[in-house]
Amino acid sequence: MSNSILYTGKTHTTGGRDGQSRSDDGRLDVKLSTPGSNGAGTNPEQLFGAGWSACFIGAMNHAARARKIALPAGTSVSAEIDLGNGETGYFLQARLTVALPGLDREVAQSLIEAAHQTCPYSKATRGNIDVAFTLV
Repeated sequence: MSNSILYTGKTHTTGGRDGQSRSDDGRLDVKLSTPGSNGAGTNPEQLFGAGWSACFIGAMNHAARARKIALPAGTSVSAEIDLGNGETGYFLQARLTVALPGLDREVAQSLIEAAHQTCPYSKATRGNIDVAFTLV
């Protein structure tokens, strides 16, 4: 099976963590600020968490459809992305808190596990950063 590109997100960033990011289509135009500063913008860790949590819900939806069930209306993923500094330098770690209200806990856990295998963000981070999931 050959690979095919489904979409290419294009952004241009200037100024680093205290700069600006824009997408080529103009839909994204954000100011950036260093994490923990009083700057007016967001930061890469927040953007990463937003992207991963959105993608993860899509992956859970795919897994649910394969099992012929629907995700509950209140499905959500809260992401916490830590930027740390250790012996080997800067690192990221993540915690994803998943809410699948009304689903049987075992079914919900199986959807989380399936999504973690197929979500492109999960695949990209697997083995590279510590990731913890909590089902609430």
